[in-house]
Amino acid sequence: MIHWFHRTALSRLLALPVVIAALLGPGAAAAAGGGYPLDHFPTAKLTDQAALQNGARLFVNYCLNCHSANLMRYNRLQDLGLSVDQIRDNLLFTADKVGEPMKTAMAPADAKKWFGALPPDLSVIARARASGAGSGADWLYTYLRSFYRDSTRATGWNNALFPAVGMPHVLWELQGSRGATIDEVRTVRDEKTGAATGATRTVVTFDAQGLRTEKVEKLADTHAHDGATLRLSPAVGGTLTQAQYDEQIADLVAFLTYMSDPSAKTRTRLGVWVLLFLGLFTILAWWLNREFWKDVK
Repeated sequence: MIHWFHRTALSRLLALPVVIAALLGPGAAAAAGGGYPLDHFPTAKLTDQAALQNGARLFVNYCLNCHSANLMRYNRLQDLGLSVDQIRDNLLFTADKVGEPMKTAMAPADAKKWFGALPPDLSVIARARASGAGSGADWLYTYLRSFYRDSTRATGWNNALFPAVGMPHVLWELQGSRGATIDEVRTVRDEKTGAATGATRTVVTFDAQGLRTEKVEKLADTHAHDGATLRLSPAVGGTLTQAQYDEQIADLVAFLTYMSDPSAKTRTRLGVWVLLFLGLFTILAWWLNREFWKDVK
């Protein structure tokens, strides 16, 4: 059985600066991605009951303070092997009954007063983030592992996958702080003719405290390819190793994926029986048809 956070953990988390409530808020919904490659989410987590239980714990303690999951009810956590008593004693922080939806700990009136809108609901975020580049689980798994310090941002954080995101790194105490290096090449063109006259290479570096440094270099190459690459440095100062942090994020993403379609496992199991029935029915129908027509000339 997994280890649960005590209720006092929620109180400490709620004491964090209110800026955390801007998690992926409307103002942060700018174009994301930037060509950053997605890491593959370990899909075995989706059938690991202990991982899903741990993911539920992480979601309640780190995400539910500002986000809601109104399409998910606490009693659905029984599907993950949790009893009603376990749910009530360890996870029921923002509701009174296990039959209630997973509401945010933040009052809607306060969120609208402070930020103009409530941070987005995460009920189906794993499905909403799916694209041709990868599954929604791949996106979330990469996103939650790609924060780096950036002192130029109001939150002090930025994200390699979602540049200029409005969400701070709420799990930074677990992972630690990362720096980043952005290497960008841009062609320089003549203002009159438009012909390439060279290129510039700009290297922007953020250290583990978010301090920004920039170095610009002129290149004589007139055939330089425009583009930018971003490299993250190893995390430092976290309570977990990178491997342990990745494991925790995989559990959290597994729960977010489950939450986006709680009946998926039941539907898959039922689908197997339906296909077996249809196969048997097809054989029976073929046999009856043959018997019916065999004497008809």
